[in-house]
Parts: sequence; structure tokens; C-alpha cells
Amino acid sequence: MSAAADFSEEPGASGAATLRFTGDLSLARLGNLPERLDGHGGDVACIDLSGIERIDTIGAWVVHRFAREHKAEIRGLSGDAHNLLEQVVAADQPVQMRPGSGSSFRRVLAEIGDATAHAGRTAVGLLGFMGATIIAFGGVIRHPSRFRFNATVQRFEVVGVSALGIVGLMSFLIGIVIAQQGAVQLRQFGAEAFTINLVGRITLRELGVLMTAIMVAGRSGSAFAAQLGTMQLTEEIDAMRTIGVSPMEALVLPRTIAAIVLMPLLGFYSSVVAIIGGGLLCWMTLDIPPIAYIARIREVVPITDVFVGLIKAPVFGAIIAVAGCFQGMQVKGDAEQVGLKTTSAVVQAIFMVIVLDAFFAVFFEQIGWI
Repeated sequence: MSAAADFSEEPGASGAATLRFTGDLSLARLGNLPERLDGHGGDVACIDLSGIERIDTIGAWVVHRFAREHKAEIRGLSGDAHNLLEQVVAADQPVQMRPGSGSSFRRVLAEIGDATAHAGRTAVGLLGFMGATIIAFGGVIRHPSRFRFNATVQRFEVVGVSALGIVGLMSFLIGIVIAQQGAVQLRQFGAEAFTINLVGRITLRELGVLMTAIMVAGRSGSAFAAQLGTMQLTEEIDAMRTIGVSPMEALVLPRTIAAIVLMPLLGFYSSVVAIIGGGLLCWMTLDIPPIAYIARIREVVPITDVFVGLIKAPVFGAIIAVAGCFQGMQVKGDAEQVGLKTTSAVVQAIFMVIVLDAFFAVFFEQIGWI
């Protein structure tokens, strides 16, 4: 067993002593050395560590603290022991326990600046991810054997078939609400019959595909982010790259294709169910029979309204899938990031869907599809 840590004092010519340490300067063998050093009251010019057998972080800290208090020079170490002491010295920095109480105005400006910079980085990253998705799609077109058919079909079921129940229920209730509120307001002008116009046009043109997109973003977009985020944490995606499998082709592309293909179908299904809900309320409260309701829908709803919804739907699907996959691929660190990125995916997808819907409204108005 190595000797316990100890030191001896040799007086110097200038009156300041030199301390020579011996033994094992480790936690297990320090003993009462720190207390003895604290009780040393003389001047020390030099600390000689050439005679020690071993030193660990605790021993290096004890020596460094004593040398700092007495302004003494440390010598006699080399190799790993010298590197350890240098790291201990570098780590001896004051720690601010509480943040400084700066100006509230500056803090608000700093938070706004950080949020703006983060939004800019996210936008640039999302554009780059969209480009990578398009490149992956082009690679699959050139090499059809790399297309993951089974994975895409499975995503069809997750995005589309499993969502029929909740999307149908939501759309049915929205159709009833639109018809009820429209009838209440139009009754003041004796125009209850125009409730059919309101239900037909607003569901096929706007609310059907928009509410479906919001539902898919909250349901499938969050699932995409959580699935890819978990795979990122468990290093499954890195393993795929190692064996030569492209994560964009194997994971992102099937989800994106499923969302693009199924969003028009879900949007049209949602619009039809909403019209049925509105027709049921018109039949029960306005005494408009279903045959007259359907005939009126065919008269007042132009085919362009159907086209508008079908054109917007695949764009919304692509945005939802890309946003979900992008946020999932950004997960790093710990499991908390999965929840944060999943939330960011849903918020980002819904925000972009609403912004794009506004642009589509202006565009279709300019080309005369109103």
C-alpha cells in the first residue's frame, strides 16, 4: 500500500519556506493533510511535488488551493499529473449563482432577438429539409427498387384509415354548427334557405380541407416527429446511415407520400360529412327535405370549389409531413427533446397550413375562382 500523504517544510533563504510533499495525494490517503495545511501560518514560496507517488483531482485541488492562498509556485509534476493540475487550475473560476439583474427592456429585446434568430434558423433548416426530400424522391424515381412500398402502405393506414373516425365526427359536428349558426343569423333577414349555400361552399372550399389538415397535423404530424425523434435518440437513424440505408428514403419519403396522397381523400371525405351534418340540421330545424337540400347544393356550389379544396390538400399534406419529420430529425440530447420537438412540429405545421391557406385564398380570388 502506498504511503499516506505528508509534507515537510524547509526554510528558504528569503524567509519563505518550501513545502515538499510525499506519499499518495489521493482522496483515500489524504488523511488530515487538509487540516494541517489550513493551520500552516508561515510564508511559502514553493511547493515541491516531485516526491509524491500519486495524485488525483482532490489532491490537486488541495495543493492548488494552498498555493493560491500563499501565492506559492508549484513544481515537480510532469506528464498526466501536470495536465491534471492544469485542468484543476483552469476550473477554479468564480460561479455566478444568480443571473445579473439587468434591464427588463434589454431582457425582452434579447428574448425577441433569440426567438427571431431561432425562427430564421428553423425556416432555413426546413427549406433545406424540403430540398433533401425532393432529392430523395428523385432518387427513388431513378431507382424504383429503393421505394419502400410496404412502409408507404403502412403509413396510408396510419394517416388515412385510422383517421376516418375522428375526422368524420369532427366534420359532422362542424357542419351542424355552421348550419345552426348560419340559420340563426340569416333568419333575421328571412333568408334561411341560404344556409345551404353557406354550408356547401364553406365546407368544400375552406373548412373541410383546413380542419382536416389541422387534425392530421395534430395526429399524424406529431406521430412522425415522435417516431423519428425516438429513433434519433436510440441511434437507429445513425445505424441506418452506417449500413448504407438513406433515412430520407426509408423514413421520410413514405410518410410524405402517404400524407400527400391521402390528404385530398380525407379533405373531400370531411367536406361530404360536413355537408351531411348541415343537411341533417336543415331537415330538422328548417324543414328542408334531403332531396331539396342536395338539389340546392348542386345548384349553388360550383365545381371550382371542389377543385380548390383538392388542390390545397396535397400541399397541406406535404407541409405537415415535412414539418413533422424535420422536427423529429432535430432531436438531440435527452428524452425531453422528443416532447419539445413534437410540440414544435404540430405548431409549425398548423401555422404554415393557415398561412398557405391565406395565400391560396388570395391566389384563387385573383384567377377568378370565387
